[in-house]
Amino acid sequence: MNSKRAVIIGYDAISPLGLELEEQWRKALLGQSGIGPLTRFAVNADFPVKFAGQAPDIDHLPYDFLKAREQARWPSPIYKYALLTVRRAMDKIGLQITPDLAPRVAVTYSTAVGGMDVLLAADRNMRSKGALPLPCVNPNSCINMVGGKISMLTGATGPITSTITACATGATSMIIGAMLLAQDQADMVLCGAVDFALVAPIVAGFATMNGAYVPKEGEPLHDPGAASRPFSIDRRGFVISEGAACIVLASEAFARAHGLAHAVAIKGWSMTSDAHHFVAPNFDTVRRCIRESIERAGIPPAAVDAVNAHAASTRLGDKVEFDALHSVFGPDLPPVCANKSLLGHAMGASSAIESILACKAMLEEVLPPTINHRPDPEIPIDCVPEGRRGLGQQYVLKNAFGFGGCNACIVFERLR
Repeated sequence: MNSKRAVIIGYDAISPLGLELEEQWRKALLGQSGIGPLTRFAVNADFPVKFAGQAPDIDHLPYDFLKAREQARWPSPIYKYALLTVRRAMDKIGLQITPDLAPRVAVTYSTAVGGMDVLLAADRNMRSKGALPLPCVNPNSCINMVGGKISMLTGATGPITSTITACATGATSMIIGAMLLAQDQADMVLCGAVDFALVAPIVAGFATMNGAYVPKEGEPLHDPGAASRPFSIDRRGFVISEGAACIVLASEAFARAHGLAHAVAIKGWSMTSDAHHFVAPNFDTVRRCIRESIERAGIPPAAVDAVNAHAASTRLGDKVEFDALHSVFGPDLPPVCANKSLLGHAMGASSAIESILACKAMLEEVLPPTINHRPDPEIPIDCVPEGRRGLGQQYVLKNAFGFGGCNACIVFERLR
């Protein structure tokens, strides 16, 4: 036993597939899409984006942080969704963060986009009505406040940091958490990410930079569920979605000492920077991130049973990811799941949600499908397009790549 290695002791998620984790997992195995019409704000005929992955409402749930007075101070949805996933994950674990444990509990739960929705709303109000911002505006837009609110909710007083790496934020939060455990700076870490980027100027901005899915000119709108098409020859960009996920890590010694169930460990990881382009991925550094995560796990590439891909559904990104995987694995590339075909792209929260789905797949020995796939001759890949597939998995590689050239890869190990 490696007493300092990071094991997963609990998790919870909310995504366009549903409010409860088991509901989301069931839909993923059935290949059901969570993508639908964009209704978060009014969309006219000229607005380029019509589809999105919207998370279910949670205001009806009986939690103190969802009460009207509390919501008035924290109107950005990132706070209530982050707090709910943490509360539910901790409830499932059954461990109370007591004052004696609190100094050794860290928080790396983060967000990529943050609470800019509140700042934008305040700006519009100033321009239209001349009204000064409410006192809550600046705290809502502080991107580190998600971790701060989580520490207040749980009582955790250990190290706290925001691991902002764009679309890789969720994976990076786990890597930094594992580093804190390895350096004996914490015994338990509340990791994860939340993002609610369905805000008009943000969505429109993704469209104008040719990132978000927009149908081909003159082509009728497809069914929303068919819009996200990772690795497919007709992929046309990512579908913007929302979500939150909490992954609780602990040192193996702490988990054993407190009788906490743990069936998955972080076996290896890597982070690299492209130093290349603000959005276009770089083959060399993506490949190195994949290779290093496997090397640090101490296993050969052939031992990896499956890959949970970043696979945002962009023309260039999917091709670079495939090329990097093929370079590392050669002709023996294992099955590659692309969960964004079902979920859309929840920005920094994606890799956290997808990591939970990867853990579920390991423990239940089954892979969810990649839907909407039409083979691309330049990407000869087994992405499980036929439907769920039974597969025993001891090691799974999770890829996450973010704007600014932020790459994060994790090898998960099933312990039993």
